[in-house]
Amino acid sequence: MLTQTTTRVLGPGDLDAALAVLGRAPVENAFVTSRVQVAGLDPWRLGGEMWGYYTDGELRSLCYAGANLVPVCAGPDAVRAFADRARRTGRRCSSIVGPAEATSLLWRLLEPAWGPAREVRGHQPLMVTEQPSADVRPDPLVRRIRKDEMDLIMPACVAMFTEEVGVSPLAGDGGLLYQARVAELVGSGRSFARIENGKVVFKAEIGAATPAACQIQGVWVAPEFRGRGHSETGMAAVVAYALRDVAPVVSLYVNDYNTAARAAYRRVGFREVGAFMSVLF
Repeated sequence: MLTQTTTRVLGPGDLDAALAVLGRAPVENAFVTSRVQVAGLDPWRLGGEMWGYYTDGELRSLCYAGANLVPVCAGPDAVRAFADRARRTGRRCSSIVGPAEATSLLWRLLEPAWGPAREVRGHQPLMVTEQPSADVRPDPLVRRIRKDEMDLIMPACVAMFTEEVGVSPLAGDGGLLYQARVAELVGSGRSFARIENGKVVFKAEIGAATPAACQIQGVWVAPEFRGRGHSETGMAAVVAYALRDVAPVVSLYVNDYNTAARAAYRRVGFREVGAFMSVLF
């Protein structure tokens, strides 16, 4: 019997089926799930298209095609189908990111048409915790950022992004989209920092949040305060907030070469459960 496969752009009527696929891996799919739960599948609200891969009429895999290209629960056949569609539409994203195995194949298929990349981060351990830190005392001075503190937190966010990604988030549109994203996280109570004398010492955000899992991002310590344990005590505080107020599982992914950060996260209680990969343009 021949297996019939097809791909198409999903619409609002496909929401339940898409959420069922996303629910198969709630931790690794936290970013896409959080977007879909807020915006549905309307491309304008979602900020991109959601591609669906069907086998014999059943939705089996997804690919979010917005500012990021993100394969979701995608085996080799689905990845090949998504790569074909991505080649036809042309590159519109600033990165490809997702589970390492699927993302690696997707990039190998797209690189001849889309390459070269500015940077490829081939192995980014995915780490999780379900418990407050047993070994690191949370920093009592880490707190939620208020809406009237945007001018205070923005320079730290820009510094973190530039240091991590290698380009400024203020390029292109002057930072309007990035500032809107930071404001969204502040407004939703998912931006945290330790502030001393009007200066951000440590900061982090809960960038994606679903009822099943959330993902911490943007962890940063001001250079002059590094080496004093702020990343550990600060992360312990953010984890405590996240477990209490957001979701029962807290995750993050980190560059494999950042051995200091990986060690700090392990001391806070995180363990590795998989790996992501990022391709930056």
